Amino acid sequence: SKLGDKGTRADESQGSGTGAGGSGGLWVTFLLGTTLIIMCVVGMSGNTYTLIVTRSAALRRTGSMYVYIINLALADLLYLCTIPFVVCTYFAHDWLFGEAGCRILLSLDLLTMHASVFILGVMSLERYRAVAKPFSAHKTSSRNRRLVSGIIWGLSFLLTLPMMVMIRLREGKPTVAGSVKRICYPTWTPEAFKAYIIALFFTSVLVPGLVIVGLYAGLARRYWVAQANLGGSSHSARRTRLKQKVVSMIFSIVVAYWTCFLPFWGWQLAKLFSPESLKALSPAAHNYVNFFVTCLTYGNSCINPFLYTLLTRNYKDYLAQKGQKVLKAFFLDKILNTRK
Repeated sequence: SKLGDKGTRADESQGSGTGAGGSGGLWVTFLLGTTLIIMCVVGMSGNTYTLIVTRSAALRRTGSMYVYIINLALADLLYLCTIPFVVCTYFAHDWLFGEAGCRILLSLDLLTMHASVFILGVMSLERYRAVAKPFSAHKTSSRNRRLVSGIIWGLSFLLTLPMMVMIRLREGKPTVAGSVKRICYPTWTPEAFKAYIIALFFTSVLVPGLVIVGLYAGLARRYWVAQANLGGSSHSARRTRLKQKVVSMIFSIVVAYWTCFLPFWGWQLAKLFSPESLKALSPAAHNYVNFFVTCLTYGNSCINPFLYTLLTRNYKDYLAQKGQKVLKAFFLDKILNTRK
């Protein structure tokens, strides 16, 4: 999702003087690079761990959406894999990975961005169906979920194809030292590029985001009504606590989604449709805002393992079962050693 970051990083750095030796200072470059590397390590560790525990027999038996969770973790892993290339480009102020790198890495951004948000939407839909239509929800098999996942990846690839076809590597303006920087640049007209960016905003943020908000709002309403219909004053305190817990969980998921993606897209759309309003910002400020909103999009891939797997009841049950096995093995070993 770093449409303005990979494609213009080298070009911006040529004239701005920012970076390791410019006005931004070496410590700022180091701080931003370190932040992304930490996010890469944390995010890849969390998603890799998610893949390992989700494929366990215990979670496969108890978790109805493990297929989606695996696909979500894979999409997040692919997305986080682009961080080293972003960091390298930011430090070098040049694109070092050729035209194939432009096509693959920029397309990988869009592919995983769409796959992630579509999977989150399908997961939200299944959660809603499990509450609204519990009997029909149980009929969804793992085979059908794998089919849906395949369709999601195919649709995401189709939405990414225009970027893959139209992106090219070109040489920028020579620097004062005479060196030439390379940048990834879309070859279509400005009007066509604006239309494509708007389409991406609708397909990757606005429409899926509104669908997810609507589904969770419907979930909250159904939980609220169901708890209110339980009746009996003795259960009023318990109902209140349950309402607060459900609403807080839903609110956290929705806020995390919008917080991670809206600033990035707001910045991209502002640069495209209102560049005059951003002229008051210095070139260094432009670079820092680019980096900040990019970090937010990566942040979503870092927190997904915690929101959708590591904090769920099934995962806690899995840990409890593993803990019981470890304790049994420990005490059995103690008994055998004592008898010896």
